[in-house]
Amino acid sequence: MPVTGQRVVRRALGRRLTRLRAATGKSRREVAEARLGISEPTLHRIETGKVPVTVANVRALCWLYGADASITDALAELALGTSQEEWWDATPMIPDWFKLYVGLEASALRISSYDGEIVPGELQTEQYARAVFAAEQPPDAEAADRHVKLRMQRQQTLFGRQPAPRLVTVLGQGALTRPVGGAAVLRDQIEHLRRAARRENIQVRVLPWSVGAHAAMAGAFRILDFDDPEDPDVVYLESHVGALYLEEPVEVEEYRRIFDLICKEAVPIEDFG
Repeated sequence: MPVTGQRVVRRALGRRLTRLRAATGKSRREVAEARLGISEPTLHRIETGKVPVTVANVRALCWLYGADASITDALAELALGTSQEEWWDATPMIPDWFKLYVGLEASALRISSYDGEIVPGELQTEQYARAVFAAEQPPDAEAADRHVKLRMQRQQTLFGRQPAPRLVTVLGQGALTRPVGGAAVLRDQIEHLRRAARRENIQVRVLPWSVGAHAAMAGAFRILDFDDPEDPDVVYLESHVGALYLEEPVEVEEYRRIFDLICKEAVPIEDFG
């Protein structure tokens, strides 16, 4: 069974409750007017998986939607998992928009990522990560150290999972030539990538400069695939101050198409250089 976390459970519960409401033909406003003690904004947050959900609220909604006892009990059981804290939830240094990603990463069956400039966090060495955070010149001298420790903890959580997730990473050649931390740190980082690629569940590919224009020139992205049909696949796009999560099938499929194109042009890191 895949590892799950509160954010994944919230998404699954929210979708099931949305389907029950849609089957009755009720709008969110009509549910709010039913005097269950659930406002329209709260219902929106419940259905989109943004907040914990109490068992009492789930049972009240199921009653309103006319769900039978077996469905009600199953959804009430799910509600218990929406408040379960993971290690990243209690860490103030991790912004809320990234906590959502870590929660999804913790249960993804496959993670496909493209980065043109930087080695992704889950595959960084400690010294490489330290150089990346130091370059941001944090006002707190100890902030970089704390970030590095959290990144290493995230790696341990990800790679300690059973079954292990499938990672397919495409890197632009720039990520393997920019001397982040200096020549020695970059050399160790590349060797770390080569070792990681020897694992059965990890594939690292490099998009060389010689390819020229390619399909992913708009920027970095990652696709998270899940094996539970109640947990839709997600495209994750990150900026310095937030992130965008795309779940519409047409959006996910377009990024999947782009990823397939660059995978065909990239070479295994074992054959690079």
